[in-house]
Amino acid sequence: MSTPDTTALPDDSAIAIGIGGFRPYRLTVARNERLTPHFTRLTLTGPDLVVFGTDRLDQRIKLVLQLPDGRWHDLGLDDPEAIHTGAWYERWRALEPDQQHPIRTYTVRSIYPAARELVVDVVLHEPAGPAGRFGAEAQPGDEIIVVGPDARSEHSAIGIDFHRGTARDLLLAGDETAAPAICAILEQLAEIGGQWRIHAFVEVPTSADALTVDAPAGTALHWLPRGDRAHGEALIEAVTAFTAADSEFVALGALPAEREPQQLEDVDIDHDLLWEAPEQVVGGAFYAWIAGESGVVKQLRRHLVRDHGVDRGRVAFMGYWRQGRAEN
Repeated sequence: MSTPDTTALPDDSAIAIGIGGFRPYRLTVARNERLTPHFTRLTLTGPDLVVFGTDRLDQRIKLVLQLPDGRWHDLGLDDPEAIHTGAWYERWRALEPDQQHPIRTYTVRSIYPAARELVVDVVLHEPAGPAGRFGAEAQPGDEIIVVGPDARSEHSAIGIDFHRGTARDLLLAGDETAAPAICAILEQLAEIGGQWRIHAFVEVPTSADALTVDAPAGTALHWLPRGDRAHGEALIEAVTAFTAADSEFVALGALPAEREPQQLEDVDIDHDLLWEAPEQVVGGAFYAWIAGESGVVKQLRRHLVRDHGVDRGRVAFMGYWRQGRAEN
C-alpha cells in the first residue's frame, strides 16, 4: 500500500500503539530512488531492523513523519519501556492536533534484516500530502519513524489481509496505491515456486509507471495507464473484460450450490469503510484480492459477487482511500 493523503483505513490502533506484534523503529533514509514519474523507492536503515518481521505480502505499516518545520517531539523512542508498552503513542495523542506528527499507512515492499534495510515504495501525486512530500524530497540521513512488525512476536503477521489459503488461481486488482502490495505479493509467491495461474491488473497514472516485478511463472500482469480518464475507469473496464472472456476462471470462486445465497449489503462509502477481508480461506483453487479507491473497489465487489456469483469468503475487498476525503 502506498496511499495518497485521502484515505480511510480499518482501525489500526494495535499497530499504531505498538502492541500485538508491532513496535516503532527509528530509521534514516539510506537511498531515495525515483523509479517512474509517479513512484519513488525509499530504502530505510537502522540497527533495530534486525528484528523487523519478514511476513510481508500486503502487510500494512505506519510512517511517522517529522513536523513541517523539521522538529521531532520527544515520544520516548529511546526508552525501551515506552516502546514495549506503547507509551510513545500516548505521548503522540497527548500533543495538540497541530503538533502531532503525521502518520500515514504504507506497505512493506521488501525487508532485509541482515542488511538492516527496509524498502517502501511511495506514490507521488499532486497535491502532495506529508508522506508524498517526504518521498519526493527525502535525502540520505533524513529521519523517519516506522511502526512495523517485530519478528520476535507471535503476532508479527498483523496487518496482512492477503489470505489465499491453498489457492493458486488468483485475481489481483488495484490502482497505484495498491501497486506496492501487489508487487510484494507476486514476488513472495515467486519465492514459493510451483504452478500458478495469476491475473493481475494495476491501474497507474501513465504507461511509464509500470514497475519491474519478479512475478511467478504463470502470471499475466497488466499495467493499465489511466491518462486523462477518470480514476478507476481503466481498471473496471479491464477486469470486466477479463471476467467476460474467461468466465471459467472466475467460476472457480463461485459460491457452492449448497450454500445460502449471498446478501450483498450496500456500503455507503461516504460514511462507512469498505473493508472486507476473510481471515482464512479453506480449500478451493480461487482467491481474489482487490484494493484501491473505495468507489472503484465497491464496483468491482458488486461485479464479482453479484454478477458472477463469486464467494465473498474467497475475496479481499479493501478500500484503501476515498476520493476527496482527508486521511485520519
